[in-house]
Amino acid sequence: MDQGRDFALTQMRKSIENLGSSAEGYGDPSMMRFLIARSMEVDKAAKMFVQWERWRAAMVPNGFISDSEIPDELEARKIFLQGLSQDKYPVLIVQACRHFPSKDQIQFKKYVVYLLDKTIASAFKGREIGNEKLIGVLDLQKISYQNIDARGLITGFQCLQAYYPERLAKCYILHMPWFFVTVWKLVSRFLEKATLEKIVIVTKEAERREFIREVGEEVLPEEYGGKAKLVAIQDVELAPLQNGATN
Repeated sequence: MDQGRDFALTQMRKSIENLGSSAEGYGDPSMMRFLIARSMEVDKAAKMFVQWERWRAAMVPNGFISDSEIPDELEARKIFLQGLSQDKYPVLIVQACRHFPSKDQIQFKKYVVYLLDKTIASAFKGREIGNEKLIGVLDLQKISYQNIDARGLITGFQCLQAYYPERLAKCYILHMPWFFVTVWKLVSRFLEKATLEKIVIVTKEAERREFIREVGEEVLPEEYGGKAKLVAIQDVELAPLQNGATN
């Protein structure tokens, strides 16, 4: 790591302390995610980190979201966790045709945390480093107007941007119907440029082949051109991602 980054990391830790918090126990890779998300501006990155710590303590007081806290969302079996891509990123698949706008927004937000935490935890090789990323796949095949949930999409992406900086490697959107284009334009207005640059709307055959290549046939389910079976996220057994130190 170059001297400029070392200096920024040192200053960020001091800035976090000045804000009345602490980065003790968090390694440089964790700190760097926040710095990169805030264009290496130390004070902004420190503020983002402190906001994350406070959000995490309030949103996930037990350290993780248990299945018992999100029964309605899990019942739909709409999220799948498929293993690691060619670049060793965990692959999360969302089948939007199984989703309906939630009547319980608190439970839905906990569900978003649950699926992001579990996906990231599946990337660990024994221990969290702090820079693990994920690949998201949003499948819009067979959706109807009843499945459309702009609010839910915005909530999910905003949570990712605010509290999971630099965790998204890439997001693929498959089978987007014509009537969803207007919805996506609305959702896009709430996304940061850095997030939008990681989103690929797959429409051409060349894009589909690249999607299969990047994810990998051994991980990608048969429905998407691979050789694997769909695995519902609640059926994947993992040690949960906990609050607190990563080192």
